[in-house]
Amino acid sequence: MEGSGYRVVFEKGGVYLHTSARKHQDPDSLIAGVIRVVEKDNDVLLHWAPVEEAGDATQIFFSKKDSSGGDPCTSEEEPTFDPGYEPDWAVISTVRPRPHHAEPTRGAEPSSPRGQWAFSVSLGELKSIRRSKPGLSWAYLVLVTQAGGSLPALHFHRGGTRALLRVLSRYLLLASSPQDSRLYLVFPHDSSALSNSFHHLQLFDQDSSNVVSRFLQDPYSTTFSSFSRVTNFFRGALQPHPEGATSPDLRPPPDDEPGFEVISCVELGPRPAVERAPPVTEEEWARHVGPEGRLQQVPELKNRIFSGGLSPGLRREAWKFLLGYLSWEGSFEEHKAHVRKKTDEYFRMKLQWKSVSPEQERRNSLLHGYRSLIERDVSRTDRTNKFYEGPENPGLGLLNDILLTYCMFHFDLGYVQGMSDLLSPILYVIQNEVDAFWCFCGFMELVHGNFEESQETMKRQLGQLLLLLKVLDQPLCDFLDSQDSGSLCFCFRWLLIWFKREFPFPDILRLWEVLWTGLPGPNLHLLVACAILDMERDTLMLSGFGSNEILKHINELTMKLSVEDVLTRAEALYRQLTACPELPHNVQEVLGLAPPAEPRSPSPPVSPLPLSP
Repeated sequence: MEGSGYRVVFEKGGVYLHTSARKHQDPDSLIAGVIRVVEKDNDVLLHWAPVEEAGDATQIFFSKKDSSGGDPCTSEEEPTFDPGYEPDWAVISTVRPRPHHAEPTRGAEPSSPRGQWAFSVSLGELKSIRRSKPGLSWAYLVLVTQAGGSLPALHFHRGGTRALLRVLSRYLLLASSPQDSRLYLVFPHDSSALSNSFHHLQLFDQDSSNVVSRFLQDPYSTTFSSFSRVTNFFRGALQPHPEGATSPDLRPPPDDEPGFEVISCVELGPRPAVERAPPVTEEEWARHVGPEGRLQQVPELKNRIFSGGLSPGLRREAWKFLLGYLSWEGSFEEHKAHVRKKTDEYFRMKLQWKSVSPEQERRNSLLHGYRSLIERDVSRTDRTNKFYEGPENPGLGLLNDILLTYCMFHFDLGYVQGMSDLLSPILYVIQNEVDAFWCFCGFMELVHGNFEESQETMKRQLGQLLLLLKVLDQPLCDFLDSQDSGSLCFCFRWLLIWFKREFPFPDILRLWEVLWTGLPGPNLHLLVACAILDMERDTLMLSGFGSNEILKHINELTMKLSVEDVLTRAEALYRQLTACPELPHNVQEVLGLAPPAEPRSPSPPVSPLPLSP
């Protein structure tokens, strides 16, 4: 939206003022309004106006507090409100809008009581911004000015606090206070003001002007002892030396070190076009087989499988290599010897549970529990597939035997619901009990953490998925967060069993063989999830879905997705991310572009990580 001398760069409705100090607000104490960020006359303003005055809010100006207390717009009768239930909740301050003589907007009287609450403040006048505690009803922001007064708290009844902070970060540096993670200290981008801010914060023992001079040349090493992370946005805002003076060996200090975290902004380039290739045929595979049966040019072959998949007649052989049952470097004779050894090993383990008598099993609650759970799950796994349909289908017996034998192979993990979903396609393709078992073991090596009782691996993957999505589509993340879906828990089943129940059976065969190549990185399945959300973003965001509708819509995608479309988009997302020269380091780790940082504790991170440089 643009007008004479101003341009609206952000607008959000459903932003209320609560004018009562009571914890439970009555309707008369709630004033609905619109918050805007406006570029006007070489300045940037943040202003709020009631809905009936929102159209004329660009004419409102912020009035600084007079040191003498003689604000001409404030009367002695004006009340101040002190909310007793939350000490840092915004007090309705004595700051009031300067009267103006603009024409009143349609539907609003100039003397409207609600109109008196409208305010506008230059971003340069802001000193700090405080966010509400999580779980305190509606999220709110409290703005404190350089003069020391706080503006009325802005309650976002329909979400949007993160979106607003993200817009403000274009014009300001927002640094989280080391003493209070909910308090953002506001710094302008210019170096003189930054020097003054450093001086007041006493971050450095040296002269602050000299510090800023060095800071502009080398932001990392200069502030290494005082900032826990300096993000790409910070570096871009301060325009460091183009050659880059940062040391490649310099690592951010631990998360628990006192410091500041600056809100990040990663600019991605255009998304490249991607075309999938035709599947690898049996003839093409044969051209890679050497005289002794050793596969040749394996990287090229894997790349072809990644870009096109396998023809159905080739899967029975190729999957044994993809799942690590057979070595890519082995000869025919070596493979035969390996299969003989693995066959003996399989039947020894199978005999362990087959030889347990009913009397023994009654005293072995663990084995009895596994058997009952496996029988129940097998009876419900892919029964519409001809390979498993019918009450006396031998395929069901093979599923049961392989899963029970896996309990002997992996005592610590045993059987967990969902494993039958992973075995079913493998047995369908391999059609051999022993070979299918060892291929299943290879698959479980990739995903066994998904089934551990602690769920640490699943939590970490959901955090990594959110991290990727924040870089790819921050507005979608803000929307999901505003609808209590920001944890992406509706993606749990996707990651747990690698989309087994989301795609038709033939498509899941294609998806898995592509994922098993390990190309182009170790977490392509997370980009597959991002691709699905990217395909559905407009439906989610434009339909006004709440959390229940989002979950319902995601569940209804089952069997409606095209695997080729999803893989094409996932690869395009990967190329778009890797083309970004300022990709945060923790995103590079997820994509396999950088080695993981040294672990700081025995347990992996279980919550979404902020973007790091």
